[in-house]
Amino acid sequence: MSAQCTDQQVNRITDSLFKKYNTPRDFAALTPEELAGEIKGCGLYRNKSKYIVEASRKILELHDGQVPETREELQALPGVGRKTAGVVLGIAYGGSVLPVDTHVYRVARRLGLSGAGHPEKVEEDLVKCLAPHQRMDAHHRLIAHGRATCRARKPACGDCCLKELCLYPEQEEEKS
Repeated sequence: MSAQCTDQQVNRITDSLFKKYNTPRDFAALTPEELAGEIKGCGLYRNKSKYIVEASRKILELHDGQVPETREELQALPGVGRKTAGVVLGIAYGGSVLPVDTHVYRVARRLGLSGAGHPEKVEEDLVKCLAPHQRMDAHHRLIAHGRATCRARKPACGDCCLKELCLYPEQEEEKS
């Protein structure tokens, strides 16, 4: 649900949503229109509600109500891409993955951990640098740094503990 929506808004919506519905069966019983009314506060809510209901129905039909444990099976569900599959694998199943969202992508490139122009390639570069047991922790740390300090607009470079390692000032100079 995070696409085109702030993390805070997703947390507000899911807090009340999960009190009413918290299993694939619960969501599969809804119509996309019913769910859309529940998640209206997040961007693209009509598409998201359709995908959530369809994915829940597929989980019941194809996986006996259990969320799949492989990237391929997860990505075969409606609305589930590589990043979402990685988050599920890492958080729900303890997988050694490193999902790349906009924060991870931005911070990794600014710090010179990857020069790749596509999230999947950034993921490949980061995975090469980290032991499997470090990947989800790195994912969370890069996100936290991207939210708190290395923001897309107005990064707090003066307060950054990584400023000596950062390429961002050089990247900005090259643009001007």
